[in-house]
Amino acid sequence: MNNLKTVLALLLLGFLSGCQFYAASEPLADYYYLNPDKNLAAIGRTTLVELDNDSGYPQVSADVTELLFQALQKKQVFGLTVVRQSDPRWRSLQLDLDSGSQTQNGAFGVPSAYNLEQLSAMQKTLKCDAVLVGTITKYQPYPHLVVGLRLKLVDLEDGQLLWALEQIWDSADKTTEYRIKNYFQSQIHSALAPLHEQLMVVSSLKFIKFIAYEVAETLQTR
Repeated sequence: MNNLKTVLALLLLGFLSGCQFYAASEPLADYYYLNPDKNLAAIGRTTLVELDNDSGYPQVSADVTELLFQALQKKQVFGLTVVRQSDPRWRSLQLDLDSGSQTQNGAFGVPSAYNLEQLSAMQKTLKCDAVLVGTITKYQPYPHLVVGLRLKLVDLEDGQLLWALEQIWDSADKTTEYRIKNYFQSQIHSALAPLHEQLMVVSSLKFIKFIAYEVAETLQTR
């Protein structure tokens, strides 16, 4: 029996060591995928496509996209432009935003699931090297703020998934509250941090700005 336990433990260790998913420490989002064979700093031009929206609040799509755009620009990992839903290019892309989002083990898919024709069309339309697409999977402004995102960054040269994230932020969650506290202590004068923490749990824009910061921090380069 002890030998069997040892074998099972070794198999589990081998499985986990082969996974390229990251359980991030604060202040990063909890769970994301980063392609180990790609360097995000070498991507070049990237287009952020205004996020699709599964919630019942249409305006939140523009708000999340704008604040995410600002947070990613501050990281300066790659050149970034944004295509909004009012742009004719957004409608012409007809992207399947959820395709290729699952792997065999139930996490993110390494292939982007775009065929060569779609990749070529996106390159031609957007004039970029990679595309960042996603969906607001959940938005709840009350009784407490909840935001869910599913995002993926695709290399248009070969269709490989460069990065992906799927997460729900709940302002009533103790872990989220702890990360909010750390976020404001690092971003704002300590004397003002408690006030901003209180405002965040009632201000959707402040809460989304915090989320955008966490998302941007997961985009790591080598």
